[in-house]
Amino acid sequence: MTETMPPLEELAGAHLVSALQSRFDTTTDDFRLGNRTFNILHPKNSDDLIREEDFVEDERLPYWADIWPSATILAAQLLARPGKGRRLLELGCGTGLVTTAAMASGHEVVASDYYTDALAFTRANAFRNLGKSPEARMMNWRNFPLEEKDFDKVVASDVLYEPEYAKLLPAILKSALSLHGVAMIADPGRIGAPEFLEVCEKAGLELLAQQTFPFSEGKIKQEIVIYELGRTT
Repeated sequence: MTETMPPLEELAGAHLVSALQSRFDTTTDDFRLGNRTFNILHPKNSDDLIREEDFVEDERLPYWADIWPSATILAAQLLARPGKGRRLLELGCGTGLVTTAAMASGHEVVASDYYTDALAFTRANAFRNLGKSPEARMMNWRNFPLEEKDFDKVVASDVLYEPEYAKLLPAILKSALSLHGVAMIADPGRIGAPEFLEVCEKAGLELLAQQTFPFSEGKIKQEIVIYELGRTT
């Protein structure tokens, strides 16, 4: 079931940005994607957000607060694809770079995450860059809301770092996609990727395309694979 968002995530526009800057030690970074530059507000140090109670409850760590190379590559690909009239669901929106790029290309976006703070940053960053915010919903993959369906695109970046997620994600994609919808999963070679593809086939999803994109920034060098999948039934 989709959970009700707390007061911070209900704030709009500039008030939300101000609230986040007051609550967190933040910084901003520019991301040049194609002919657009997006300025993303995010916590300065994700380690400062680690809470023992979150880890004890379900081993949650604040990965959402970092902007991963896979998100940059996926955002660039979505920005280059016209999205007018297409509904898109992002699973694990983090601080919102992918959602913001998808909105900039015309997609109607629902941003989701397991952390309400991530939803707040995503809405704030979309507002800061585009003057509007997406729908934002807290979702637990272990209990994915069945009402979230008929999306033309479902996207996620760097979410296969745990074997459990490789097993959960295919059923979520099958449930959320429209009959002719396409999922785009960006991955830098995480441990769960091979099993994810195996489970997708069993879940009724077929691999439509697979592209590899190089990422290089300072000491970080990765090969990001984007898997595009569709429903077989």
